[in-house]
Amino acid sequence: MQYEIRGGSFPIVICQLAAGEKMITESGSMTWMTPNMQMETQGGGVGKMFSKALSGESMFQNIYTAAGGPGMISFGSSFPGKIIPIEIAPGKDFILQKRACLASEMGVKLDIHFSRKFGSGLFGGEGFIMQRLSGSGIAFAEIDGDLVEYQLQPGQQMVVDTGYVAGFESTVSLDIVQVKGVKNMFLGGEGIFNTVLTGPGRIWLQTMPIPSVASAIQPFIVTH
Repeated sequence: MQYEIRGGSFPIVICQLAAGEKMITESGSMTWMTPNMQMETQGGGVGKMFSKALSGESMFQNIYTAAGGPGMISFGSSFPGKIIPIEIAPGKDFILQKRACLASEMGVKLDIHFSRKFGSGLFGGEGFIMQRLSGSGIAFAEIDGDLVEYQLQPGQQMVVDTGYVAGFESTVSLDIVQVKGVKNMFLGGEGIFNTVLTGPGRIWLQTMPIPSVASAIQPFIVTH
């Protein structure tokens, strides 16, 4: 599979497939394709569908196959930002925020990911239930806004406002800590909890989380 990422604020990824190659995506992500791309919708059983719903994915996924020769298919973002390719390999899993996995090769497995830390489970909100990519192949992640990447050393930490964590390598641990001081929590405007990422490993931070954008524009929405 060969690919090209094009576009500005609303990017797309264009995938060129050899005959018989397959791509899998959440329903609604395909933008255009050649006529020989055949689609099959799968759910994967009740348990699998429930896990997808928890992780923010659609309960059904579409598998596209290049039938009878080479084919082309493209997938588009649903929010202003970036599309980032991720190389998944055995032992090199990657954790993504809910709804971030746009499409992938068939060798990539998408599962629900729970944080092991009690604090993040109780207070983590969006940071608690995430998506885990494993297996082998290329996956494409949808990032809200721009992307900032850091490589954390063993024990090195980054404190992040909730919602700005786009993803991280599976070697990175996540926990949720309470903002210190009652006045800071309730008057600081930064929320009550922060996410703490601890290395080693690569982390992705995004600059325009959808919940933050929705919160910013909500006061200007007139309802009747």
